[in-house]
Amino acid sequence: MTVLIAGAGIAGLSLALTCDQIGVPFRLFESVRDIKPLGVGINLQPNAVRELEDLGLANALLNTGVQTRAFGLYTKYGQEIWTEPRGKAAGYRWPQYSVHRGQLQQLLYQTLLDRAGDDCVETGWRATGFTHQKNQIELQLCSTRDNAERTEIGAVLVGADGIHSAIRQQLEPDEGPPEWGGAVLWRGTSLSEPFLNDASMVMIGNATQRAVVYPITPPHPTTGLVTINWIAELTYDTDAHWNREDWNRKARLQDFLPQFENWRYDWLDIPELVRAAQTVYEYPMVDRTPIERWTEGAVTMMGDAAHPSYPVGSNGASQAIVDARVLGKMFLQAGVGQAALTAYEAELLPITRKMTLANRSSGPDAVLQLIEDRCDGRFDRLEDVASHQELAEHASAYKRTAGFAIETLNAQARLIPENAQCIC
Repeated sequence: MTVLIAGAGIAGLSLALTCDQIGVPFRLFESVRDIKPLGVGINLQPNAVRELEDLGLANALLNTGVQTRAFGLYTKYGQEIWTEPRGKAAGYRWPQYSVHRGQLQQLLYQTLLDRAGDDCVETGWRATGFTHQKNQIELQLCSTRDNAERTEIGAVLVGADGIHSAIRQQLEPDEGPPEWGGAVLWRGTSLSEPFLNDASMVMIGNATQRAVVYPITPPHPTTGLVTINWIAELTYDTDAHWNREDWNRKARLQDFLPQFENWRYDWLDIPELVRAAQTVYEYPMVDRTPIERWTEGAVTMMGDAAHPSYPVGSNGASQAIVDARVLGKMFLQAGVGQAALTAYEAELLPITRKMTLANRSSGPDAVLQLIEDRCDGRFDRLEDVASHQELAEHASAYKRTAGFAIETLNAQARLIPENAQCIC
């Protein structure tokens, strides 16, 4: 009853660790030959941290990132609109973490190898498609070393192979490429002194020009400096010429920094932060329109393969981890087969559909444009522009949509009961 997993990103590794935890045989295939700590910063919401702690990673997380304590929204002039506590400071039973994506992936990868053995992950093999067989599934693989081809047989196949998923392409052959809504992100990490406090995340600006800034390391014991992850975003007309298919290329500062030159505040200097980065990457912000199904027979998808969305809600990686745990729950309840995949899709597809569509309309930071529209981002008294009640409702609405409202999450039973083992 082997689970075949295509893709060893955060989604696939989380599922493999879950399978190992509940005694489900699995095989994990990854296209890259060497899994290295690539990427920049991401956030792990309390709903995902809960699942990682249930996987026994609580102590490791403490040494991997920063427990985010506050989240703030600011106008382009640096005026505070809204600040709220995050993680345990907000009343969750679990913290929120800001981490380097590559370091999180390495943590999951090394933990998996330690627990399940070095041969549980095969790198250098790209999933190209699948074939339904009687009571099983055949995964087609191609070597990224020499283009050799092979197949693997399993009870189910889970596509965790990202936004360009070959599994999704076979399920949705007429879908086409990812959709670009006009926004481009420039991302980097820089050493700097802490701002506000050493565990704050901020969003600044409006719907067409904004910055996101947060630390991903604690202060260095000698220098006091932290590694700060920053994002600068500009929106263009969707008919504009842009290289939409290359979303991980090194960027030129002149393409975006001039528009942010005046974003200097007494508590944060955006241009200085950008110039301090060794490397800056450019990402056209893309997603896919939610589809009606993730599952066909013994095949399903998870993470960005299933529900790629704009990275404005700080929950892409979090939802991938939750996907893995819900699928593990269904394996426990229904066994490793089509019934578990169908139940998993029924639980999560409606939630992620709402989340993807909410992110298209700016997600939790829609308040930035609200204030921009009402006063061009300048005010003497915020209450003359928006009431505390209105701002609080905006903040809580997205948490409900994304599935991490405080009271709901705190009261939720464990997805994977302690010491649970699948009867496969």
